[in-house]
Amino acid sequence: MKKILSISLLCALLLTGCQSGGSEPSESTASESSASTPVSSESAAESAPESTEEETSYTFTDSLGREFTFDGPVDAVAPSGLLSQLVIYAAAPDTLVGWSNEWTSGAEQYIPEEYRSLPLIGQIYGTNTEFSVEELLAHGPDIVLDIGEPKDGMAEDFAALEEQTGIPFVHIDATMETMPEAFTMIGELLGIEETAAVYADYCGEVYSRTLEIMDQVGEDKTSVLYLTGDDGLNVIANGSYHAEILDLIGDNAAVVDEPSSKGTGNETDMEQIMLWDPEVIFFAPGSVYDTAASDPLWQGLSAIQSGQYYEVPSGPYNWMGFPPSIQRYLGMMWMEKVLYPQYAGFDLMEEVQRYYDLFYHYDLSEEEYAQLTERSLP
Repeated sequence: MKKILSISLLCALLLTGCQSGGSEPSESTASESSASTPVSSESAAESAPESTEEETSYTFTDSLGREFTFDGPVDAVAPSGLLSQLVIYAAAPDTLVGWSNEWTSGAEQYIPEEYRSLPLIGQIYGTNTEFSVEELLAHGPDIVLDIGEPKDGMAEDFAALEEQTGIPFVHIDATMETMPEAFTMIGELLGIEETAAVYADYCGEVYSRTLEIMDQVGEDKTSVLYLTGDDGLNVIANGSYHAEILDLIGDNAAVVDEPSSKGTGNETDMEQIMLWDPEVIFFAPGSVYDTAASDPLWQGLSAIQSGQYYEVPSGPYNWMGFPPSIQRYLGMMWMEKVLYPQYAGFDLMEEVQRYYDLFYHYDLSEEEYAQLTERSLP
């Protein structure tokens, strides 16, 4: 994915006279966290303050190979983007000092007001970003945590931000395959190893089951297209970051020369869609699912004629990955049930309820599950 920093952030980085809220890091290491060092009653009785400080300080190396030293627990975190926001909200919601992105309009159903009302700080990378250094400093996180794919020049970007703010910017690589390792690293970083292990185990379980199902499918993958946009004429192309689970589970027919890294995908046209003519079509929420069957332009497609077209479930975010975060585990299970029900022996409703409880801390009812999937299942 190409790196795109917001204009406001680039301007902020040029303000060499800006005063930060913490000490500046050296070139080789990031600044120390501003968190205080806790002293348990047992350690207080047995050790001098110097010994306690030595015991509670620790070093963490992020996925960019950058080493950070913290003198106490990291318990105040700002997410760098929406992927990080969803991961941190799942495993450590009470550490969040603010949001990178506004929640979707339907999030109030799942996310309590006490969390939704946290201040907006902005996201660092992507389009239409407005990352505010001033807002970040006003809320004093111990770290800014970035989770996902590394971007070109990220280490240099983060080093510049650290020098300006005195706050460590930490990156942890994460794909659907490596999310268990990412949660393990998050547990070490935030001192929540036991909690993080629950999430690591879950992600590993769902991904491993997917691989087992695909072993049974073998070479008989179902050809699919995932179409987005108001007119349905954008496609999530084979090999793009957003197509990770689509390529794994389906035979993604959208092979293009330059797959887009944007969540909206590559622009295409009906002539090309006709040439691809997949067995199954997935429409993004808000696309042309409602009108495809009655539109002469779409009626010539095999998937429309056979009724093998579905709208991707969404709530509070698209299950297929917009953003490409942990809710894609929902998309994996849903795709398996739609494309290979003979191999997907699990109860999808139970799995979705389990996910919402674990990642959104929300008790999803059977009625709510039915609403989420009413346009999405055979």
